[in-house]
Amino acid sequence: MRAAALAGALRGALLAGLLGLGAAQATAAPTLSLEQQARKAEVIVRATLGPPAEVRDGDVTYVAYPLTVTETIAGDPASLPRQGGAPALLFLKGLADLPDLRAGQDVIALLYSARLDSPLVGFNQGLYPVVNGSLVPGVTLAAAPATPSAPGTPATPAATPTAATSPAATTPPPATVITDPARLRAAILAAREARP
Repeated sequence: MRAAALAGALRGALLAGLLGLGAAQATAAPTLSLEQQARKAEVIVRATLGPPAEVRDGDVTYVAYPLTVTETIAGDPASLPRQGGAPALLFLKGLADLPDLRAGQDVIALLYSARLDSPLVGFNQGLYPVVNGSLVPGVTLAAAPATPSAPGTPATPAATPTAATSPAATTPPPATVITDPARLRAAILAAREARP
């Protein structure tokens, strides 16, 4: 009887441990706005990715993408890890949920300068591909807080009569989608200047 109780307790502990492990593996980084990414980034560049190469650092293997920096938006690209004499993006080999990266790709990258699992701010959120001169997909900027509508002015096209005449009615501003790399650069610089 005692052996059966012990076996049952061990099965329960093993199951609890496995469930806990699954939960830890499913942990994801919180979504950061462009403004948050810009404030956290230590280096921000527009660059072309070189061909990937495996790099060993002790027992750890990274996949390195050398960068040909075409524009430094903020920080010093020389502070980034290097591969083949050039600044590089180093990703922990086997890391899940990496963005689609390929040699020759033009990107705007918001980066940490330390060697981490991923150099991209927000655990892979800070990468913006530029295709044929446009950001693909476009970058949605956080909308400004809603502003009160004038009394008697509809708050939205589908506003109810009560909401249309209420002084507390608000009009949510439309989200701004940026596809022009120059506008993204300006938004990044504005966010960095506004840091506390």
